Amino acid sequence: MAEPEQIREGYLVKKGTLLNTWKVVWVILSEDGIEFYKKKTDQSPKGMIPLKGATLTSPCQDYNKRTVVFKVTTEKKQDHFFQASHVEEREAWVKDLKRVLRCLEAGKKFARKSTRKSIRLPETVNLSQLYAVMKDQDDGIKEMRLEQDNKVYNHCFTGATVVDWLISKEKARNRPEALMLATGLLTEGFLQPAGDTSKDGAHCAERSVLLDQTEALYYFADSGFFCEGYSSDEDILVKEEFRGNIIKQGCLLKQGHRVKNWKVRKFILRDDPAYLHYYDPTKEEDEPLGSIHLRSCVITAVDYVPDAKKYDVEGNLFEIITSEETHYYLQAATSDERKEWITAIQSVSKSGK
Repeated sequence: MAEPEQIREGYLVKKGTLLNTWKVVWVILSEDGIEFYKKKTDQSPKGMIPLKGATLTSPCQDYNKRTVVFKVTTEKKQDHFFQASHVEEREAWVKDLKRVLRCLEAGKKFARKSTRKSIRLPETVNLSQLYAVMKDQDDGIKEMRLEQDNKVYNHCFTGATVVDWLISKEKARNRPEALMLATGLLTEGFLQPAGDTSKDGAHCAERSVLLDQTEALYYFADSGFFCEGYSSDEDILVKEEFRGNIIKQGCLLKQGHRVKNWKVRKFILRDDPAYLHYYDPTKEEDEPLGSIHLRSCVITAVDYVPDAKKYDVEGNLFEIITSEETHYYLQAATSDERKEWITAIQSVSKSGK
């Protein structure tokens, strides 16, 4: 019997099935199930989730402070919660999972090319594609610096601006239709509420709604949004290094500075000023564990890192040497991913402050 085809693999954060703890695992999606491993190099999975008869929930709002979670419920009604590092990553997993589930239900083999026949239904909207167009620097929604209630909100826009843009770009025929689209973007996590007014709309008792108002502020999930001023809730005073736009993000394996062990960290690359922040992907809060100033840094692919073999870490390694001559060693999941990170970091290190 042939082995099931591997469709997607990568780091995700998974909630424990018995304890309410979230841990980074290496996940492999195949034609009939999900296997997850404690480490990428492990030969035996920590667990396996059968997908025949399973259902998928995305976005999953069971955990309000975790915004990019999806849930897989098995035929035996056991819930498995996974968290991606950003919206686009979640969408990629969800897209493949949906196709796997459809194939299993129809008794067909998973195929990379869609075999769906065109059917006469009202035109469906791809929110992922719409989100990409909205973020376009030339034709998309302009991110602004807006003041409200003694706070300054950076890289944001109003709910009315979203609705106006959808109508002006002929993505919707009228305001009610545009509002429905915008609310879909909000509930899917592509747009986030920035101030008290928009948060009230997003967390109302009946359902989340985007408010068609100039007082309601929102921001792109993957933007350089930050708030300045005194705050009574989740907003924080943000340093200069967070002002840049997000260029790339995702999980990498990082060697510790003092203890030379390797741990999976979520990385966010920003430009102008050029910084690479890293986080514990299992935590709810967005406070970084550290930052790497990339101006005039040197980044190279390497074949060898001291102490790496001791922790069973080999391949796809790269090194960042800052202008202060601090060395950082990282590992990507694949050679292509290493190449993408090196290219992205080089681009901001040359142009960033």
